[in-house]
Amino acid sequence: MTNALYYGDNLKVLRESIADESIDLVYLDPPFNSQADYNVLFKSHSGKAADAQIEAFKDTWAWGDEAELAYSEVLASPNTQAAEMLSAMRSFLGENNMMAYLAMMTVRLLELRRVLKSTGSLYLHCDPTAGHYLKILLDAVFGKENFRNEVIWQRTNAHNFKSKQFHRVHDTIFYYTKSDRYYYRQPFRAFSQQQLDRYEEDPETGRLFTGQDLTIIGGDLTPWRGTVPTTPRGWGLSLAEREKLWNTGLILKRKDGSPRLDGRKVWLDEKEGTPVSDMWTDVHRIANTSSERLGYPTQKPVALLERILRASSNEGDVVLDPFCGCGTTVHAAQKMGRSWIGIDITHLAISLIERRLKDAFPGIEFDVHGTPKDLASAQDLARRDKYQFQWWAVSLVDARPYAGKKKGADGGIDGILFFRGDANKTEKALVSVKGGENVGVGMVRDLTAVVEREKAAIGILISLALPTRPMEKEAAAAGLFEKTPKIQIITLAELFQGIKPRIPLIDAAATFKTTAKEDHNKSKQGKLL
Repeated sequence: MTNALYYGDNLKVLRESIADESIDLVYLDPPFNSQADYNVLFKSHSGKAADAQIEAFKDTWAWGDEAELAYSEVLASPNTQAAEMLSAMRSFLGENNMMAYLAMMTVRLLELRRVLKSTGSLYLHCDPTAGHYLKILLDAVFGKENFRNEVIWQRTNAHNFKSKQFHRVHDTIFYYTKSDRYYYRQPFRAFSQQQLDRYEEDPETGRLFTGQDLTIIGGDLTPWRGTVPTTPRGWGLSLAEREKLWNTGLILKRKDGSPRLDGRKVWLDEKEGTPVSDMWTDVHRIANTSSERLGYPTQKPVALLERILRASSNEGDVVLDPFCGCGTTVHAAQKMGRSWIGIDITHLAISLIERRLKDAFPGIEFDVHGTPKDLASAQDLARRDKYQFQWWAVSLVDARPYAGKKKGADGGIDGILFFRGDANKTEKALVSVKGGENVGVGMVRDLTAVVEREKAAIGILISLALPTRPMEKEAAAAGLFEKTPKIQIITLAELFQGIKPRIPLIDAAATFKTTAKEDHNKSKQGKLL
C-alpha cells in the first residue's frame, strides 16, 4: 500500500478511501473534549515564542445536526451493542457537548473496526475527560473480550503549584484487538542500574550473569540434590528440566555443592531487558527545549509511537492514524519500515506533516489526497472554507500562515517567510491570499502599505483570479528590493505550473521549526533494548 496523507473529515475518508480489513494497526489520539483551543506555534525569527499562533483545530464539540446524524447512524448500524450503549449514554447525559463528542467518536470507531484486519490492533489515546465513557464504547464496538490493556503513560511530573486535587500527570491508552488472533511482540526497556548491579562476571568467560529464582508458590516441595524448598514456594521446573540445567552447568551452587533456590544461571547478554508493563514511566514527554518539538501542543514523542508499533506490527504492515495532527505516527511508521496512512481535517496539519517528513526522510515519496490539484478544486475550497484555502495557498510558496481563523488581528497578512538578502541578512516576505473572483488595484495598494508598515522586504499577492492591468502597473511602481520586485503577483494557475515567486534564498530554518534528519541505518526494526 502506498504511503498517503488525506485532507478531510476522517469519517468520509474512511468510508470512501479505506478498504475493509486493510489495516494492521490503528493509533488514534483524538481531541479530548477538553474545551480548549489548540494552536500550532511556528518558529519566529527572533527564536522566541512565535509571534503568531495558528488554530489547528478547536477542541470543542457541541450538540447539533452533525452530532444528531452521527447518533442516528450508530443506531442504524449492525452493531446493536454500540447502538444500545450510546442510547443509554444519551439517556444519562442528555444532548450536551460530551454526548456530541461520544456520538461523533462512536461512528468513527465503527469504521475503524471495519478497516482493521482480523489480526489487527487499535490503540486509543485519551485523558480523564472522557476516557471512562470511551472505554465503555470500545467494549461495545470491539467486544469486551478483546480488551487487552489500559496503559498508563506518565507524560509529565507533578507541577510545583497549589491545587485542591492530585496533580494530573498521565494519559491513558486503551489497547484493543479485533479478535483473539492478533500479533503481539513483548517490548522491553533497558535494565536499571540497580538491576545491573546484581550481575557479576564469570571468571572463565568474562560474561555477566546472575541467579534467577527456581521456585514458585505452590511448586514441588520434594528435596532435590540436598536442597529442600521452603513452603509455600516449591520448585517451579520439573525434575527433568532441573537436571538438564544442572548437567549443563546452569545451576548455581551453595558452598556445600547443593543447588541454590535462586540458582538458575542467566546471562546478561541473552536478556532483552525488562518486559514493559502497562505502566509507562520511561517514555518522557517532549521537553520545551527538545529538538523534536515542533510547537504542536498535543504532539506526542516519537518514542511512544515506536513502542506501540514494535509491540503490535511488523515491517511492511499498514498503520493508520485518523487524527494525525503533526504526524508523529506516520513519522514513526516511516522510520520503522511500516506503510502508513494519515488523515487530518486541516490543510495546516497536512502541510506541516509534508514538511516534517521531507526534513526527516530526504527523498521520501508519498501521496497527498484531498488538496486542490487544479483551479476547479481550488475554487471549490475557496468557496467552502476561505481559511483552509489560505493555509493551503500559503504553503505553495513555502511560507507559514501568519494568523488564525479570527481575522482582523492579521493586519492583511496571511503568510510570512524569511530569506537571505545580498548582504546575507535575514529579511522577510509577506503573503496575501485572495480567493475571490473579483480582484482590483486596491489589493495591491493595501499589500504595499502592509509591507511598508511591517518593514518587510517583499510582498507576495497570491490570486485565484487573473490580475488586472492596473494591478500589474501598481505592483511594478512599488520598485525593487535589491534586484527583486518588491511587490509580486502570482496566480494559482502559475503555481500549479511550478512557477514560484522571485525570492532570494529562502531561509526555511527561520520560517519553520525543522525536524532532524533520520538515520536510515536506524530506520529498521532494530533491537528492542
